[in-house]
Amino acid sequence: MDELPIIDSHVHLYDPAKLSYPWMAAVPALNKPHLPGDFDRARGSIKVAGMVFVEVDAAEGDRLAEAHWVGELATLDPRIGAIVAAAPVELGERMDSHLDKLTELPLVRGVRRLIQDEPDPRFCVRPDFIEGVRLLGRRGLSFDICVYHHQMPAAVELARSCPDVALVLDHVGKPGIRAGLIDQWKADIGAMAELPNVWCKLSGMATEADHSRWGRDDLRPYMDHVIESFGFDRLMFGGDWPVSTLATDYARWVETVLWATKTCSDTERRRLMGGTAAAFYRLPQAL
Repeated sequence: MDELPIIDSHVHLYDPAKLSYPWMAAVPALNKPHLPGDFDRARGSIKVAGMVFVEVDAAEGDRLAEAHWVGELATLDPRIGAIVAAAPVELGERMDSHLDKLTELPLVRGVRRLIQDEPDPRFCVRPDFIEGVRLLGRRGLSFDICVYHHQMPAAVELARSCPDVALVLDHVGKPGIRAGLIDQWKADIGAMAELPNVWCKLSGMATEADHSRWGRDDLRPYMDHVIESFGFDRLMFGGDWPVSTLATDYARWVETVLWATKTCSDTERRRLMGGTAAAFYRLPQAL
């Protein structure tokens, strides 16, 4: 199993010299190019057969340019099998023209509009936002939900309001691992998992723990609950590289996931480490 090539459902690639990412000014460790070659050096001996690019919160004027740039990267690196592009979902039906341009790109499978930094915890259930997510479904696109744990109740409400849209929860809803918060998050994960249109990414967890002192036992209760709640047909591995490097290296994260699932069957682990992502994002069969 450890030799099974991975399909990573959550990879960020970018070059601040080509596109603008204002948020990176506050995170010097990330404010430099992170390209496929850098990813290969970071993964070391871990085999990654395919990857899903997820938008990196580029400046508003660079959202479409980012998707085009990644499409060009994919012609050089066929492991990039799908793009989750940025889009102004909060515009509702006024987002139509943006989607017209996005869907001209063959690898665009979904959209993400970051919710995590919005001060209004109910931002994602504003009527226009809900209509925007529904519009994605009508266009055959999925939506990545990226929220912190305190925003999870609204995320559940959003998912219930969009039953015809394929949704995926990034980073298991960013639980408060560092503070040991789990009870409300467990209830919210359970409510989310009850909805058949929602999948989940097992990703981004080390960055929600103490960056310098976390151990795999700190993550285990959260991982166990997500696995129990979603099962392997709706759970997919994500590396969240390079954001994850703030707290871990790629091999350590892969090893942590394999350790947490060591009693599971090979079939279940194959789904987690690649099969579910390939199906959800409609990746080429070769991956």
